[in-house]
Amino acid sequence: MTPDAALTFLGNMDLFWLIAAAGGGFFGAAIGGNFAFGFTGVLILVGFGITMATGSDVGFSYLAFGPVFGPHIAFAGAASAAAYAAKKGHLQDTGKGRDINTALAGLGEPDVLLVGALFGMLGYVINNLVAMIPWFGSHTDTVAFTVVIQGLIARAAFSSTGMFGWVSKLEGDRRWIAWQEKPSQWITIGALGGLFGAGVATMVYYHAGAMLDPDTAAILMANAKTLPFAISAITIFLLVFGVTIPVSHHITIIGGLAGVTFFEATGSGVLALILGAVFGVMSAAIAEVGNHLCYAHGDTHIDPPAFAIWPSTTIVLVLGMLVA
Repeated sequence: MTPDAALTFLGNMDLFWLIAAAGGGFFGAAIGGNFAFGFTGVLILVGFGITMATGSDVGFSYLAFGPVFGPHIAFAGAASAAAYAAKKGHLQDTGKGRDINTALAGLGEPDVLLVGALFGMLGYVINNLVAMIPWFGSHTDTVAFTVVIQGLIARAAFSSTGMFGWVSKLEGDRRWIAWQEKPSQWITIGALGGLFGAGVATMVYYHAGAMLDPDTAAILMANAKTLPFAISAITIFLLVFGVTIPVSHHITIIGGLAGVTFFEATGSGVLALILGAVFGVMSAAIAEVGNHLCYAHGDTHIDPPAFAIWPSTTIVLVLGMLVA
């Protein structure tokens, strides 16, 4: 018998995974949201290794995108705990509830870590509920959608600001990524980051399908778009330490998705690269909308990359269906 599957409920939920998500939310809060997200990237790389060695998808489904370091659990748990900590008077000099760098264990407040654990469990439930929505659940990035919902819930619970409000002039600690907010910069990063993601994902997708047994190939092909995402996620470690890297995971994952989607639909690698660049720019643009509309407006973290990933995923998948 596997450790899980002892008790399932609501069709697609598992008690083992739900309880385990409390641990993921706690750990994310304890080490800080951006550190937790960096480890998502590390665990994706581990996931590729596990699949190659064993043929199992546990590295992806449980470790990288599940109760251990799934962004909807570890990162969202950390961001929600930071919002709660700010409401208690902490983090006032580091961005208030928008501070996703600070390791919250250092506050010495067990209730802050408990909030992380609870939001980790909530993230597991929301993600699985979204996955059950007819059509939409299979045509979006449910993890990114859940991260946005978690951010909205945390703002409603722990902030006195409204959910949305357009901020035209970004300044002070309300700026998300100061060196990335100029249109010429995010367009450049979007285009070339999307191209990068498309190239990485398309090559993994093709060679996995051509050279491996069908079951292993299916797992790697389904997760090919996450390899460039993992590289971008790992660079977030550098961001925490003050290195002015581009925040690009919302760009590289959409570039990767566009690459594999349109390569599968058309058989053209060059077209896959071009469309990866196009949709990378689109995702970068949507993230900036989220920056102005949600992030800068409040004093808690509503994630601009997640804000971009879920609608961009839906757009790419729908257009891919039309082309195919």
